[in-house]
Amino acid sequence: MATPLRIGSGSHQICIQPVKNCKYAKFHACRQILRDKTVVKEGKAAILFPNANEVFYNPVQEFNRDLTCAVITEFARDLLAERGVKVVVPGEKEKVLVSLTEEDPEVDAEADLTTEKKNGDEESAVVATVGEKCELGLRVLEGLAASGLRSVRFALEVPGLLSITANDFSAKAAALIARNAQYNGVSHLLQASCKDASMLMYEKRGKKERYDVIDLDPYGSPSHFLDAAVQAVSEGGLLCITCTDMAVMAGNSGETCYSKYGSVSIKAKYCHEMALRIILHSLDQRAGVYQRYIQPLLSVSVDFYIRVFVRVFTGQATVKNSASMKYSAASGPPVGTECEHCGQRHQLGGPLWAEPIHDSQFVHKVLSAVAGNPSRFGTAKRIEGMLSVVTEELDDVPLYYTVDSLSSTIHCNTPPLLKFRSALLHAGHRVSISHACKNAIKTDAPSAAIWDIMRCWEKMNPVKREKLSVTSPAFKILSTEPSLEACFTAREDANPQSRKRHLTRFQENPHAFWGPKARAKAGGGISTNLQDKRKKFQNKRKITDSSPLKNFPCKRFREVGLGISTIHTHNTHTSIVLCLLQISLFLVFFVVLHLCFMFSI
Repeated sequence: MATPLRIGSGSHQICIQPVKNCKYAKFHACRQILRDKTVVKEGKAAILFPNANEVFYNPVQEFNRDLTCAVITEFARDLLAERGVKVVVPGEKEKVLVSLTEEDPEVDAEADLTTEKKNGDEESAVVATVGEKCELGLRVLEGLAASGLRSVRFALEVPGLLSITANDFSAKAAALIARNAQYNGVSHLLQASCKDASMLMYEKRGKKERYDVIDLDPYGSPSHFLDAAVQAVSEGGLLCITCTDMAVMAGNSGETCYSKYGSVSIKAKYCHEMALRIILHSLDQRAGVYQRYIQPLLSVSVDFYIRVFVRVFTGQATVKNSASMKYSAASGPPVGTECEHCGQRHQLGGPLWAEPIHDSQFVHKVLSAVAGNPSRFGTAKRIEGMLSVVTEELDDVPLYYTVDSLSSTIHCNTPPLLKFRSALLHAGHRVSISHACKNAIKTDAPSAAIWDIMRCWEKMNPVKREKLSVTSPAFKILSTEPSLEACFTAREDANPQSRKRHLTRFQENPHAFWGPKARAKAGGGISTNLQDKRKKFQNKRKITDSSPLKNFPCKRFREVGLGISTIHTHNTHTSIVLCLLQISLFLVFFVVLHLCFMFSI
């Protein structure tokens, strides 16, 4: 007799009895699992979700999960090649080199051939495929797994894995993870866990128990888990960290950012790249406590969150040199109390990670793999566009300017991006775009050169100087004559290759209310819809038929009396007319009384 299948634990355990000698046995089992559940398909995974909002799921994060699968695949390819294991990805043909630079493609081709020879040309004793356990493979932990969708996709789409631990503190989520593992047939790779994520990682701090890959995608800030994560990852292992608390990291609350990440954020146009450098600094600082340091592979700002992929190594000498990467001893203040260009006070932020936030060689590998196998991911076009822009960035230039903010400062028309980049190139400076902002300018030009170019542009598109305040930044900047003659003639190399190839670089929101979803309710049930919250707490002064707002007049209403009745209105003209009408009625009433009195005499 067939053995019944038990999934979950405690009160959430279910039992499925297979039907003997029945070709529809799998159908009967699935039908029992699917009761009160919704099936969501993403990639090669089919995930069961409760109809109530008991377990968190956000379809917007498909790009995040696709990118993570692509990064872990290339990380496994490099790491397992050292162990004599060849990684095989379904649908992957001969590797295609994606070169976005026109300077020296032969150098890139030579480097790619060297990597190919290292990874695949030599006959490997072991071949790792998706869905199969590899004894020399990677140990993966998803600390906050929710439904287990990401872990199931790892098991079905990423080759070279030894085990996957999908953990969640919610018992309902852990039971759902076990169901989804059984439903997708990956129980031999994926184990569900119901523990506190930090405690689980602290338990695995031993060198022989550490994880090769740790993925943390919390609802909000990951700061609570960073200390445990940098200890539980193996030597040269991969940390995948997501931050969705962008309001804190983008400058809305610098004090909160300092308490969580050890850096003060500034509210500025470059806030998204600053957020990336803040989380990298925080990771490096916490790793340094244990004589470890980080090496960023890829750092991206996407939609409403940021995502970083870093490797962690151990080395006392490198940790000591880490301070020189972010700080340097100075004999005095590096700047004055006021900006030499606009005359305004400086804003102090940081400390930040000042080194490159990407590994260009690794990013090219991921880009080549995604471009060579476009049917593997549903968001392959966006991944290709995003990584293409990343490869074009100046990796040694922190932060960026935005052309619209420069123009807004001096109250002039905004120059086209192509002309502004051309002016910087004509002046002998390097320039690139940024994946974090579509109108960003990353350049090694000093601030004086930037404002000289804007002064030259203002002469071509003059502003009304007489309307500028003497104390305004615009007046101070435009009062100085430019020290160079900017040339705005368009140059061919000012147009990025990703733009010439019409790649999907900065995707627009596909529909309204695109962004983070409501948090799952701990006790189950349906949580309040975000749109309903917006209607309840916004536009309170706007009275609609459906909104039960206060039905009494505010203090700004003018009270106009008409006999025994009273009218409230905001309209000044209406108030005057009603007052005149009231005065006329009183006069008529007075005349009638006077006539009656005369006739009575």
